[in-house]
Formats: sequence, structure tokens, C-alpha cells
Amino acid sequence: MPLIPIDDPQDPRLADYVKLRETSLRRSLESERGLFIAEGEKVIRRAIEAGHRPRSFMLAERWLAGLADMLGRWPDAPVYVVSEELAEQVTGFHVHRGALASLHRAEPRPMSDLLGMNRLIVAEDIVDHANVGSIIRNAAGLGWDGVLLAPRAADPLYRRSIKVSMGTVFSLPWARVDDWATALPTLREAGFVVCALALTPDAVSLDEVVARPRPDKLALVVGTEGDGLSQRWIAQADVAVKIPMQHGVDSLNVAAATALACWALR
Repeated sequence: MPLIPIDDPQDPRLADYVKLRETSLRRSLESERGLFIAEGEKVIRRAIEAGHRPRSFMLAERWLAGLADMLGRWPDAPVYVVSEELAEQVTGFHVHRGALASLHRAEPRPMSDLLGMNRLIVAEDIVDHANVGSIIRNAAGLGWDGVLLAPRAADPLYRRSIKVSMGTVFSLPWARVDDWATALPTLREAGFVVCALALTPDAVSLDEVVARPRPDKLALVVGTEGDGLSQRWIAQADVAVKIPMQHGVDSLNVAAATALACWALR
């Protein structure tokens, strides 16, 4: 494997890792080159095992032995050996455990791959990367089968999403819906009962839904951090559901609400 020591934070070979805090730069990198960044040994392993091909590695020396098998599998991917201080200079943040990899995105999974499953979370236009990562982690941890994302929802392969999900973005199946306007009708045609988490006047309590016979196939639909679900998606659902609240609180963060509903409807 080509081990390349680097001691200059301006070295152009480190361009993939520059200023990872700047979202606009990351979006440009992702869209123009089809890349994403994995951080930490476990996440790098999960990403590679999920089929994403490494373009390069940026590692503190202490991680070379632990990742030797991964590096050996991809001998053409350069390994940039840096100090942890230099890594922080390049990325603009404290590098978690001193290990980063730049990876090519695998072919996206189509929505149709998830239609044979029994329990799906469907997220409409959730723009916060941490919330997307949390929702995927919740779904994985609580035994749901997969996650569908509307076209404008945040990228699960953005660094923050990956980190918050604890790498479950690489183990739980997820896909973008084919078309925002027809996504929920497509799920219903595939046999799903579609439950929308929404604060509408006709929304029924989650307790009431839990007491009903459990459908074989269930899609739980959740909406944006501010406005919640669109009226169109609420109208296309089979039932609107709300979590009973107290002390004048009307709702929870979307990731917390999803976790509660996933547990109740598992």
C-alpha cells in the first residue's frame, strides 16, 4: 500500500478533506465528484464493507496497523499519513480518533428494493443532517427494516449524518423515493398502511393506533423540523397519528418522535 507522509496542511493531495465544516464545500464535493467522508475506524470499515470504494485515506500513524487489512484490500488508494494536529488544521475540526477516508459513492439503492419490507420510516424533507442520522439509527436499533427519504431530505452520507447514526447508514437499507408526489400512493399500492405523524385536528392518539390490530406492512411518515408534513402527504396517508403530550408541549424533536413511534409500532 502506498504510505505517503504529509506535513503540509496546504498539500493539494489532501483536497478531499479540506474544511469539512463548510457545508457548501461538502455539497459541492459530493455533487461534483460523487464522494463522501467517513470518520473513525469502525465507520470506515462499515462504509467499505457496504460497497463504497475508497479513494484515499488520511490517517494518524497509530491507525495504520488497525486498518491494515482494509488498506491491503485497496492497494491503489493512497494512504496519507499525518499528525492529528495537521488533520485538525486540514479539516477545521477535532478529528475523531485521527482516521478519515474519502470514498466513492456506490450506486444508489432504488425505492423498489424497499417495497417488499414490512416496516419503513418515510422522511419528508428533513434538512438537518443530525436528524437524518438519528432517524436511521432509531430505525435500525428498534428493528425497522428501512428508511425512505424525500428528494429534498438531507444526505445520509454527509459526515454529520454518518457520525450521529453510528455508521448504521451503511447497514440499514435506505433510498430516495422515486417521486415526491406519488411516493405514498406507491407505498399503499405495495400493501403498506401509511401512518403520518402530524398535529392535525383529526389525528388519533398513538395509544389508539397501538391498540388496533397491527398491519403486516406499515410505513411511518415523518415531516420537517419546522412545519411538519406537507398537506399533500397527510392527505395521502391512511391515518394521521399524534403522540400524547403534557405540560403545554405540543410536539417533540422529529428524531425523538420517530423513536417513540418506532418503539410503539415495532
